Amino acid sequence: MQILKIIFIILEVVVLFNMLIFVHELGHFLAARWRGLKIDRFAIWFGKPLWKKKINGVEYALGCIPAGGYVALPQMAPMEMIEGRGEAMAEPLPAISALDKIIVALAGPLFSFGLAVFFAFVVTIVGRPVGETESTTTIGYVEKDGPADKAGLRPGDQILEINNLPVTKFSGIGDSVMWRVVSSEGDNLEVKVKRGNEIKTFYPTPVKDPTKAWQRKSLRQIKIGPAESAVIAEMLSNSPAERIGLKVGDQILAVNGEKIYYTGGLHDYIEAHPGEKNLTLGVRRGSTNFMVSVSPEKPVNMPDEQPLIGISGWQDDVNVKLAYPSVFQQIHDSVGAMVSTFGALFSKKSDIKPQHLGGALKIGQVYFTLFSNEQGWRLAIWFSVLLNINLALLNMLPFPVLDGGHITLALIEVVRRKPVSAWLLNYLQTGCAVVLIGYMLYIAFFDVQDLIPAGGKEKQNVTPEFAPKAQVDK
Repeated sequence: MQILKIIFIILEVVVLFNMLIFVHELGHFLAARWRGLKIDRFAIWFGKPLWKKKINGVEYALGCIPAGGYVALPQMAPMEMIEGRGEAMAEPLPAISALDKIIVALAGPLFSFGLAVFFAFVVTIVGRPVGETESTTTIGYVEKDGPADKAGLRPGDQILEINNLPVTKFSGIGDSVMWRVVSSEGDNLEVKVKRGNEIKTFYPTPVKDPTKAWQRKSLRQIKIGPAESAVIAEMLSNSPAERIGLKVGDQILAVNGEKIYYTGGLHDYIEAHPGEKNLTLGVRRGSTNFMVSVSPEKPVNMPDEQPLIGISGWQDDVNVKLAYPSVFQQIHDSVGAMVSTFGALFSKKSDIKPQHLGGALKIGQVYFTLFSNEQGWRLAIWFSVLLNINLALLNMLPFPVLDGGHITLALIEVVRRKPVSAWLLNYLQTGCAVVLIGYMLYIAFFDVQDLIPAGGKEKQNVTPEFAPKAQVDK
C-alpha cells in the first residue's frame, strides 16, 4: 500500500511539473502559429526523443532529459545544440520581422504568468495551509552553546526585527527569521525581540556548518528553531506517561512551571534536571487544562540511559489553518521572493551563491514532499504560483537561448535595421547553450546529493521498554 502511495505521488509530481513546461511552450507554439512561422518540433524535455509523432508537419516529441521543453522555430535564432537539427534547416525560409520574434518569445513567459494567476485564483478559493512556523516569530528552541544561546536569546523570545528589518514568520523567503539570517551580511546580527513586556536587542554571530568539497556550502545560522505545540502522537506501553493517563492528542504546556515551547522541550528539561524524580506537567486536552505528576523511569532494557516518561512521538503540522490570500498578494509575494533571492545572489558580501539554487530535481523533490503532506494538493497549487512566476521572470533575462535573449536580439535588430549575422548568432547561441547546460548539470550534481540519505553506518534504534505497573486513569 505504501509503494502504491509513493507511485501515485510521483505521478502527481510528473503531471504537474510537466504541465508547467507544457503551458509555457504552448505559448510559444500558439504565437508562432498566429504569426505564420514554420514550426519544426514541439518537445517536452530535451535530448534524444523517447517518443515522437508528426502531425500536420509538426513533430511532437518527449525528450530523454527531464529539464524543460522547447518549440523548434528555424526562423528564430538557431538553437541546434538544444533542439537538434530540424528538417526545415535545409529549406530556404522567408525572414520574419523583429516584432514577430518578440511576440513569439514573449508568449512563453506570458503563458507562465497566466498559469500562475490561474493557480493563485484557485488558492483564493480552496485556501493554503499555514502552519505554526508561518504564523509565529517566537523562538522555541535555542541550541546550547550556539550563537543565539551565547548572545542571550532564549525560548519564548518573540523576534521583531533582524538588522532593522521586520519579520512576520519564521520560515520561507522574504520577511522571515530564517531568510533574514541566511541572507545577512557582516560579522554580527542585530536581533530585536520582545521578552515579556520588555524590548531587548542581542547580537549573535552567525556560524556555518562544515561541508565537504563536493557538497553545497552551508549557509549562516544562529542555531534556533520556531515555537511549536508539543502534542503527543505516540506513547510507549507501560510507560510512566501512559500510566498517569496521558493520551494521544494531549498537549504538554509546561513542566515544573517552565513553559514548553517546542516538541523537544520536555526531553531537554529531563536531561538538564537528572535528579528530579517528580515532574508536574501542565496539560491541555481539548479545551480543558489540568496538571499531572509523573516520575521518569529508566527503561528495563536500557539501564544506562537517562530516565524517560515514555512519549515516543509528537504530532507534526499542529494548528494548521487555511489562509485565503488574494491573487495580487500571491503574485506580489512570489515576485518579492525572487527579487530577494537574486538580491542576495548578486551581493558580493552574501553567502548565497549560484550553487544554492535548485534545478529540475530539486523542484521535483519539493513537489514530492508537498504531495506527501495531508494537505499536499493545496500546498502544490500554492507552490506552483511561485514556480510559474519564477519561470516567467527567469526566461525574461537577456541571456541568449532564453526568451529574454531572443527579445534582446530582436531589439538589436530593430536598432541596427538588420538581423545579427547568422555566423555570429550561431556561435553566440551555441556558447550560451553550453553554459546553460553546464549550469544545469552543476545544479543537478548538488540536487542529487539532497536525494541521497547521509552516508555512514546508522545507529541501531532500540525501543525503550517499561515494566507493567498499575495504571491511573485521567
